[in-house]
Amino acid sequence: MDLKTHSGGTVTVADSVFGATYNEGLVHQIVTAYLAAARSGNAAQKTRSEVRGGGAKPWRQKGTGRARAGTSRSPIWTGGGVTFAAKPRDYSQKVNKKMYRGAIRSILSQAAAEGRLIVVDSLEVAEAKTKAMKAKMAELGVEKVLFLMEDVSENVYLASRNIPYVQVLDVEGVDPVSLVRFPHIVATEAAIKQLEERLA
Repeated sequence: MDLKTHSGGTVTVADSVFGATYNEGLVHQIVTAYLAAARSGNAAQKTRSEVRGGGAKPWRQKGTGRARAGTSRSPIWTGGGVTFAAKPRDYSQKVNKKMYRGAIRSILSQAAAEGRLIVVDSLEVAEAKTKAMKAKMAELGVEKVLFLMEDVSENVYLASRNIPYVQVLDVEGVDPVSLVRFPHIVATEAAIKQLEERLA
């Protein structure tokens, strides 16, 4: 299939990468797994066996009139352990490479079909100024956008980092959440070719 470029030309790409059927269930699963893997899961509390101290029996078993106690680190005591203590948890889900690549292909194909994928010959700004990037975005007719480049130049990175809802990634750093997060994806021809090689 052919993708139209912003300048009016076309780029020939593989149907398997940019013309795939949209698989909503797969995309949802991969996006959920990606977000879950980012969770730290570092909540930690101590059980009664992990709290320091409490080795000696506080008082004898019988004859004091008080309730029997074997340790001062029981959960019902101040300074005691937690009954159902939280432990560090791994939220990551297993995702096969085939599934991951399939989801990326599905997202890119949907973006291409809806006209949200804009292909440009190159993406450069004359100077590392926010003003220069905003002028470029106005030229492309986009506001909230993901820029995909074969290699992120310093000028583009510096010019875009101060603009909300704008992200710049190279092909190596592409992830499903970024692809679905933005209404528009602007990719260079070289980046499109790299994506095709990686996902074909």
